[in-house]
Amino acid sequence: MPAPQCASCHAARAALRRPRSGQALCGACFCAAFEAEVLHTVLAGRLLPPGAVVAVGASGGKDSTVLAHVLRELAPRLGVSLRLVAVDEGIGGYRDAALAAVRRQAARWDLPLTVVAYADLFGGWTMDAVARSTAGSGRSRACCTFCGVLRRRALEEGARLVGATHIVTGHNADDMAETVLMNFLRGDAGRLARGGGLGSRGEGGALPRCRPLQLASQKEVVLYAHFRRLDYFSEECVYAPEAFRGHARHLLKLLEAARPSAALDLVHSAERLALAPAARPPPPGACSRCGALASRALCQACALLDGLQRGRPRLAIGKGRGGRDEEGSSGPPPPPPSDPGSAPGPAAGGCGAACKERCE
Repeated sequence: MPAPQCASCHAARAALRRPRSGQALCGACFCAAFEAEVLHTVLAGRLLPPGAVVAVGASGGKDSTVLAHVLRELAPRLGVSLRLVAVDEGIGGYRDAALAAVRRQAARWDLPLTVVAYADLFGGWTMDAVARSTAGSGRSRACCTFCGVLRRRALEEGARLVGATHIVTGHNADDMAETVLMNFLRGDAGRLARGGGLGSRGEGGALPRCRPLQLASQKEVVLYAHFRRLDYFSEECVYAPEAFRGHARHLLKLLEAARPSAALDLVHSAERLALAPAARPPPPGACSRCGALASRALCQACALLDGLQRGRPRLAIGKGRGGRDEEGSSGPPPPPPSDPGSAPGPAAGGCGAACKERCE
């Protein structure tokens, strides 16, 4: 049976049916519609004002690649300038290949690229060193927490380094729905309440952040990359199999099989969620060590690093966090272990760029 005509241009044969609407479109019309929807998201949400210098979190993966390409196409209409900022987490045998993809993108699109490394920002700590430190703690999956928190801080530092006024990340609708599910499963009311909307306004001196792809499904992000023939890195991080997010992702796929709109329904539910006054977290203050936004004496990045330095990585994670506030000091931490050891494999736990708890 021949493919139907494109429902938009009525000239070319349709190459796909949009997963959400079922509309039959050719590749060119689908890409134009995808870009128009991202433009609407940015304009309707007033995410990027004219004149903004935008730091695009670039991991080399499909989401950040599509985001950078779309914003490059829309930049003249939005009146913004773009800077690519990549984070080197220090994951042996994985991150170098992903950064090579980012460098190819920057050269092809003539966009300035800045790479910031965990080792430079966090006193020599890399994700491989974190994985070795947490491997014997019984909390190997906690590496995702470390990577997400440190990535967020690293991206903020990189954005300031290039003079950015705003940060954009490539989280899509599936990513955000997984995050909502994870926060429900963990009973984390505070994060549920903060997870709505398309980003953050930049409290406490932090740069404003937004997610222009938040209403786009993962399937359509992949289709856009396919039709635009984008070059991106697609291998899974060596730590990703241990991530808790994988369970939420599996649950979401089951929900979508019964209700195709499940991902967007979850995203919109989080937008409308409101906490009772008694359950609302206190207003944030400043970290006593680095000055970053914090809801406790130390921000989460400093608390996690402090636990690592003291050989007690659980202090700032989950139930161990309360102990960190009682015992932590505000002085500078000692250096990380100098013995590099062997490169960790998938069983070591945690994850890097593949984990969407990242701040990309």
